[in-house]
Amino acid sequence: MEKVEKDHAALAEEFIKDEERVDWHDGALWWIRQKRDMAAKNIPEWEALREAASQIKNNVLSNLHDYLLEFEANVTKNGIKVHWAADAEEHNAIVYSILKEKGIEQMVKSKSMLTEECHLNEYLIERGIDVINSDLGEYIQQLDNEPPSHIVLPCIHKRKEEIGEIFHEHLGTEKGVSDPTTLTRFARRHLRNVFVTRRAALTGVNFAVAATGEYVVCTNEGNADMGAHLSEVQIASMGIEKIIPQKKHLGIFLRLLARSATGQPITIYSSHFKKPREGQEMHLILVDMGRSRQLGRPDFRDSLKCIRCGSCMNTCPVYRKSGGLSYHNTVAGPIGAILAPNLDMRKHADLPFASTLCGSCSNVCPVKINIHEQLYKWRQVIVQEGYAANTKVLGIKAMAWTLSSPTSYSTIGKAGRWVLNNIPFAVNNKFNPWYRQRDMPDSPKESFGEWYAKNEKK
Repeated sequence: MEKVEKDHAALAEEFIKDEERVDWHDGALWWIRQKRDMAAKNIPEWEALREAASQIKNNVLSNLHDYLLEFEANVTKNGIKVHWAADAEEHNAIVYSILKEKGIEQMVKSKSMLTEECHLNEYLIERGIDVINSDLGEYIQQLDNEPPSHIVLPCIHKRKEEIGEIFHEHLGTEKGVSDPTTLTRFARRHLRNVFVTRRAALTGVNFAVAATGEYVVCTNEGNADMGAHLSEVQIASMGIEKIIPQKKHLGIFLRLLARSATGQPITIYSSHFKKPREGQEMHLILVDMGRSRQLGRPDFRDSLKCIRCGSCMNTCPVYRKSGGLSYHNTVAGPIGAILAPNLDMRKHADLPFASTLCGSCSNVCPVKINIHEQLYKWRQVIVQEGYAANTKVLGIKAMAWTLSSPTSYSTIGKAGRWVLNNIPFAVNNKFNPWYRQRDMPDSPKESFGEWYAKNEKK
């Protein structure tokens, strides 16, 4: 499903061709952002919760090695088999070996962005394992052969009529049916059959408690519980940054997570998994996948505090207008634009530039990650490392030279005004990528400096 042939600007250009889609995508995400604001304002101690969560995560990142060993020891004591994976290849091989050993050819999966990062579905399907995503949004995306466009709302970019067509094509529903309730009920009947026939279930992990060796999975559909409780082999894939020290800290994060994500007081299901039931086998895979490298980058280590609520995406004007798939990365939006260059700086060099740096993402982040400052820092690193496009580098150098000299600034300003007033077609043409999506402003008769020089003594 990975498509990386085009950069963010080119993929966004495809998305914005449908102005009606852009408008409701923008409106839908802003509506969720407003729900988040109302939910936050109903909690007088909201800022104290954010600060507490941020400090707990600071502590975890500073002592991650110790907490991981404590967690591993307690998980093992609880009867769960622990595996370590340095990258996607190791993670996928571990999952496959578990299934192969048991002779299992079908698995149900509940929402796990980490396995999307690892491209687990494609890996298993190539080896004859049938994998079904049970989260409704991800299920729709899987049927349409597309990755999720949002980490909480995977198919937010699709209209209900489009989903009706997908169901008609793949599940045989009546053509033209687009009522969300009808489609959801049909999907539920289909997935119920999947749950009762799969011998293996894989879930993600939202929070892992070092002191008790248990982990928590948050869903609104209960699909993680259905898969885990009915399976004989339960697998959990977890990024190593998901650790929290003690169970008492869970309340802070659970109060922040759902309110930041969708404005709900709490996720419908917050399921705790601690040990296998009688006759069941449980495996937990701790995955690095570039996280320890990010931990070693002082300017970007705070991005590992992320609890994957998606609030930075819902508020980002660029994300809302360009769609999540334009980010060509599993985690899209502002936080994804920080995490992606760590994995592959050349491949994702465009993403930190897909931001206005307005700071709205940092303002809503429940764990107080300085997202817009890290995006700005990534831009500097990418340019210094030579991964920025030559046109961008030359443009930045030209702007730096212009702004560093009053004489050059004044001269180029006069030249620009003359061009706009006398030969506007030199700028307003199809070869100017900035102009293609914008109206050029009217040129002022004089600069502020010229006006001030004439009027300062009046």
